[in-house]
Amino acid sequence: MTLLDHLRRVARNNRWSNDRLYRAVLSLKPGEFEAARTSFFPSIKDTLNHILAVDHLYLDFLAEGGVGAAAYDDFVPFDNVADLVVAQITFDRKLIAFCDALSEADLDRRVITDRREDGMIPEKIADILAHVFLHDIHHRGQVHAMLAGTSAPPPQLDEYLLDYDLKLRKDEVERLGL
Repeated sequence: MTLLDHLRRVARNNRWSNDRLYRAVLSLKPGEFEAARTSFFPSIKDTLNHILAVDHLYLDFLAEGGVGAAAYDDFVPFDNVADLVVAQITFDRKLIAFCDALSEADLDRRVITDRREDGMIPEKIADILAHVFLHDIHHRGQVHAMLAGTSAPPPQLDEYLLDYDLKLRKDEVERLGL
């Protein structure tokens, strides 16, 4: 498997993990989504909005969209979990499409990242993608832990799209088009 193949699979696994997490979040009782909790961000709502805001920032860098740091600064957090779900699905599909459109040569290509007062820093596309996936995994883990104190059981998120898992998760994988 090439690095490009791996990144494409990780983008799909990211979509799968987000789907599982958001299905649990959608089942929360009223008030649990925004309730104060102990974590890096003070609620499930704030953590999931942060994930999506950072996703938008880095996809702008990757796609050379020209928005820069404003992609994060101008992000308007979602108060409604259903609207946040739709926005995350839309982003996940864009990220998969971005990865699918890459060539092996693109992975070493540098794009500019707007680091505000630290300047415009060129970074390799492969490194940015690795960062995005790690960032998402990190904060999904925080939401997973917060779910343990709610009415929704935390979903299993530590699976990868292994051949073994396909038979166990066939319906999910087919529904998501993965």
